[in-house]
Amino acid sequence: MKKHAWKIFFAIAAVALLGSMWYAHTAAQKADEGVTLSDHITGNPDATVTLVEYSDFQCPACAAMVPFVDEVLAKYGDKLRFEYKSFPLITIHSHAVDAAVAAEAAAQQGKFWEMYHKLFENQANWEASANPSSYFIQYASDLGLDVTQFKLQLGAPTLANAVRSGFKDGLNKGFTSTPTFVLNGKKMEFNTYDDFIAQIETALGVNEAVLLNNSNDVSIEGNEG
Repeated sequence: MKKHAWKIFFAIAAVALLGSMWYAHTAAQKADEGVTLSDHITGNPDATVTLVEYSDFQCPACAAMVPFVDEVLAKYGDKLRFEYKSFPLITIHSHAVDAAVAAEAAAQQGKFWEMYHKLFENQANWEASANPSSYFIQYASDLGLDVTQFKLQLGAPTLANAVRSGFKDGLNKGFTSTPTFVLNGKKMEFNTYDDFIAQIETALGVNEAVLLNNSNDVSIEGNEG
């Protein structure tokens, strides 16, 4: 009798497991519906000078660089192609992948850059949370996104896989810290914002260096994975 009861128990458990697996697979398929991947480019897409940033939304140094990148784009955006690539340092930042997926989910509704700024501006809030998704959903609402779609696509395997692929791409290029900038295919090396802007201006052919916001004292230290 006991043996029969155990058989029934295991049969029920097996059915429950198969059911949960089917549900998870169906939910993942639904989350992936309509999802498309694209590069995140701003400035002048046709510019001959390209600046690429490999960045982590949970990295404090990356957040600190955002205003300077914004100023560079405000001044030279018509001459500069800027591309953002997610490089989440998964070994030290537990929410970095989730934040990058949130940005990708916003991109599905044409608001990657708006979410990019929200995530960096509010980094101190969501990174300390046990449930950062609640913050991401609030940001989506603030930006006027379709929140139902956004919440669904936070679980899209295609977006999570794309973010993790970005991490592997950075590692394959030999990058170990964020932010890492690549100017016209060459990794930039700099310690201050003055160095950063001077290299960009040289690539742009600007003869006279322009210092933005009295930033010559700014030191730049990245996060290492």
